Amino acid sequence: MFQRPWNILQLSALMGHAIDGGQKVDVSNFSSKTSPSQTGSSALSSWRRSEPSGRAIIRPGRNVWRSAEAERVGFLIDGEEYYQRLDDVLKQAERSVMILGWDFNPGIKLHPRDPDCPTLGATLRRMVEEKPELEIRILVWGMGPVYSGKSLKMFGKMDWNDHPRIELRFDFEHPLRASHHQKIVVVDDRTAFVGGIDLTARRWDDRGHACINPARTSPDGTTYGPVHDMQTIVTGDIARLIGDVTRRRWKKVTKIALEPVTVAGEAAWPQDLEPNLTNCRSGLALTEPWKWKGRRGHREAIKLTHDALKAAERHLYIETQYLASFGVARTLARKLKAAQGPEIVIIVTRESHGFLEKLMMGNNRTRLIRRLKRADRYGRLRIYYATTPDADGNDREIIVHSKLIVVDDRFVRVGSSNLNNRSEGLDTECDIALETVEAASQKAILDLRDDLLAEHLCANKEDVSRIIQQTGSMLAAIDILNVNPRCLRPFEVDTLKGEITSLIGTGIVDPKQPFWPIPEIKSGIRKLFSRLSFRRAA
Repeated sequence: MFQRPWNILQLSALMGHAIDGGQKVDVSNFSSKTSPSQTGSSALSSWRRSEPSGRAIIRPGRNVWRSAEAERVGFLIDGEEYYQRLDDVLKQAERSVMILGWDFNPGIKLHPRDPDCPTLGATLRRMVEEKPELEIRILVWGMGPVYSGKSLKMFGKMDWNDHPRIELRFDFEHPLRASHHQKIVVVDDRTAFVGGIDLTARRWDDRGHACINPARTSPDGTTYGPVHDMQTIVTGDIARLIGDVTRRRWKKVTKIALEPVTVAGEAAWPQDLEPNLTNCRSGLALTEPWKWKGRRGHREAIKLTHDALKAAERHLYIETQYLASFGVARTLARKLKAAQGPEIVIIVTRESHGFLEKLMMGNNRTRLIRRLKRADRYGRLRIYYATTPDADGNDREIIVHSKLIVVDDRFVRVGSSNLNNRSEGLDTECDIALETVEAASQKAILDLRDDLLAEHLCANKEDVSRIIQQTGSMLAAIDILNVNPRCLRPFEVDTLKGEITSLIGTGIVDPKQPFWPIPEIKSGIRKLFSRLSFRRAA
């Protein structure tokens, strides 16, 4: 197993500096001969390759619904940047704004630090009053307001949406226990936002993730803890495809077919935002309920997940709120058992909320991590949760709500899909996949990964990049820089004993596809008695 051949004091002496919390680390003289493990050189040899050996990851008809070129792509890290860029683009809207969400709260503010900032609802109302051709449509999962505690207020007319060109609809068209989980905004069919952030309460945070931040206040006046998330902004043909997704959903609910919008001129884009990628190959991976009401549904998202994981050669970086898919675990375990394989870093949320989530998702995550650690023969796996210090210096967890996969320097997937069963064939999901072989774009992908690691480590991105470049190892960068009060903590589980298969009843609480509960309950009871009988016989 992985043995770290250094400690922080040795590294400090090696690099000729004192590591201090929150200070820039001088790694300019860090030797490329230093490796993350004395036995790991063979595992890192594949890092030296300049070109991926496999075929393209994005494959229309298999793992993406449709593929198109993204003219411009911006990676928006955390809610502050997303809300700021969204506000910039909304101001440029001319004819259409489409919003899809798991939840929606018109009382949030896109700039919560500004005491004069209007609510989102007031902003949308002002937009239609100032622009006579503008129409705004909002489609929210029907149970979203109930789950988020807004009771029934959202289901009636309010001042902000009492306008003929603002239409708010609730989508109850889904199987038992399913949800509509897509998080999309499309402006004039030319600019689109896709990712993990809803326009609702408890989503905004800045990249500092301080334990206490007065700006992190919900519309009802309650404060909430730090949260990390991610969204993308895109223009080009891919934005029109994202618009198609919103129109398909709208038609299913309203039975009204909307025509694509055509607007002359340049697509809306924040003036001071430099795109991370340009003219990039992209695709949309969807999940829609599998085999429900005579429809086959969509399962491109889970296929894309497996294909992306299998394609990783050097580095695999994952952020996910839930880690509970044992199918994904099998794919990762095969990568870990191989002598030549990628380093794998997974950032997850540690605490589960609610009885069922703690019982099922929390226990399955522990079992899954135990399974992966047992498969980690060459010490290439790290699983962490993110923390920030409170006033007494104690760890306070940062909720990781992002859903991200970065494969080497060639592929990024950002969207709404978690690594759990329901995201594979029960809920409605939308992920954007981006793939490139061009050097400038490959650097942008590495910059994204290193920027995220730097945020979690409270470190300098350039230091993260330099260490990885010189050692070929994400793990080395984490070991060296993970010394600040805001840091990554390893997700500890007992690897020697404990179950490594899913908990009985998973098919009811976290099903892979629509189901009728009675057969599932009977199947669970049979499995339980079978296991009890086996243990008695043993």
